[in-house]
Amino acid sequence: MVTIQLLISPISQPGFPGTMGYGALAALFVCVLPLLLLLVLVRRGKVTDHHVSDRRQRAPVLLMALASIMAGLLVLASADAPQSVVVMVLAVVAGVVVLAGVSPFWKISGHAAAMSSAAVISVLVLGPAWLPLLLLVPAVGWSRVVLRAHTVAQVVAGSLFGGVVMAGIWWALQGRMVA
Repeated sequence: MVTIQLLISPISQPGFPGTMGYGALAALFVCVLPLLLLLVLVRRGKVTDHHVSDRRQRAPVLLMALASIMAGLLVLASADAPQSVVVMVLAVVAGVVVLAGVSPFWKISGHAAAMSSAAVISVLVLGPAWLPLLLLVPAVGWSRVVLRAHTVAQVVAGSLFGGVVMAGIWWALQGRMVA
């Protein structure tokens, strides 16, 4: 979802769909590289699994992801990327920072946070016709509980964090940074 969100993030600015390449560049640093690095760590036995089930391993993995995202922001700035892409990445940074701070103590659902922020931001950008996307939030939450990856409380907290805090940060930055 985050990859799709980044790809369509420049939709509100001139040049879209030609500017989707900037969203793809952002997705490389925000999604692809952190996942590849995580899979390498799992393969080498440094991390237990790709869900990072061991709490002690979560903060370092999230900090590694944050380093990749910050490098991506530098590349996006150098490439003169549309501000809407930068704003989306900054909202992700806020999410990763909070998850890194909380995750050593409690396993808030990052999947629920990502889905709810993507759904809310999509509705804000694309309009009320996209409200059905919000139905994906409980679907993702339900799957996380059924898979026993999270408790209901962890899913609710992740959903609220993504839909209110991350989307709120995006909305505030969008209003200030994007013309």
